[in-house]
Amino acid sequence: MINLKTIRRFFSRCGAWVGIQLCSLIVMVIPQRCLYAFARGAAKLAYFFAIRHRNLALESLNVAFGKEKSPEEIKKIAKDCFVDIAKGAVELMFFFDKPHLLDKMVDIVGKEYLDNALAKGKGVILVSAHFGNFPLLLGRLAVAGYKAGGIMKPMHDAKMEEIFRKKRAKYGVRTIYSQPRNTCVNETIQALRNNELIFIPIDQNFGTGGIFVNFFGQKAATATGPVILARRTNAALVVCFIIRHADNRHTIIFEPEVELEDAPDSHQAVLINIQKLTDIIELYIRKYPAHWGWIHRRWKSKPG
Repeated sequence: MINLKTIRRFFSRCGAWVGIQLCSLIVMVIPQRCLYAFARGAAKLAYFFAIRHRNLALESLNVAFGKEKSPEEIKKIAKDCFVDIAKGAVELMFFFDKPHLLDKMVDIVGKEYLDNALAKGKGVILVSAHFGNFPLLLGRLAVAGYKAGGIMKPMHDAKMEEIFRKKRAKYGVRTIYSQPRNTCVNETIQALRNNELIFIPIDQNFGTGGIFVNFFGQKAATATGPVILARRTNAALVVCFIIRHADNRHTIIFEPEVELEDAPDSHQAVLINIQKLTDIIELYIRKYPAHWGWIHRRWKSKPG
C-alpha cells in the first residue's frame, strides 16, 4: 500500500529533477556575468518556499551561535547560506562543462603543504567539510594534474546521482561511494597506495558508528575514517577548504600536514585526533559561517 509519505517523496523528487533540468538549461544559455544574479534569485525563492530546510538551518545556527549572535544575525547567516548553496549549484552546472576556466576562477594557497605530503608517497587524506563549493575544489585539483577522489554518500535520487557522477568523471575525479563499507575501504586504501588524494568530509552526523567530539560546545557524532586510515596506511592528513570571495572567485587553502598524536589505547588516539581535526573545521566555520551547510541536523545523535 502506498502511503502519503511515499507520494510526497515521489513528487518532491520529480520536482527536484525538473528543477535541475530547468536550471541546467538556463545556466547553459545565460552569460557567465548573469550566473550569480540568477543564483541569488533562486536562493530567495528557496528560502521562502523551503520551509523545512529554512527552519532546519535556523535551528542548527541557534545550536551553534544562539548564545553569541542575535536573532537578526542568525537569520542573515541562514539567508547567506542559501545564497552560497545556490551559487555553488549554478557554478557546478556551468564549470563542469568548462574545466579550462577553473584555473582562472580558483586560486590555491598552501600548495607546498600538499606537495610535501604527496612527496612521502603514501597518499594524502584531504580532511574537510561540506563547506563552500567543495566539489569545485576537487575539480580544480584534477585540472591541476592531481589524482583526486572523494568518499561520497550517494544522493537519494539515482538519476541525479548519475548525472553528477558523470560530470565528476569528466574532470577525472574519482567517486568512492561510502556504501558498501568494505568496498569503500578497499578502494580508498588502494587509492592511497597509488599516492592519490582522497577527500573525506567529517562534518555531518555519523550516528552510532562515529565518535563523539566537541563541536560548537555540543557533543557531535563524527566519522573516524581519516584517522583510522592514516594510522593504517601512514597516509598524510591535510586539512583543506575552499573560500568564496566577494567577487565570486575562490581560493583553496591547504593547512600544514596534521601530525597524529599517540595515546595509550587506539580509541583514545582516534578521539584525540578527530577532535583536533574538528577544531580546525569549527575555526573555519566561525570565520566563514555562511559557507557551511547548516541544512543538516549535525547534533541529531546523542551520546549513550
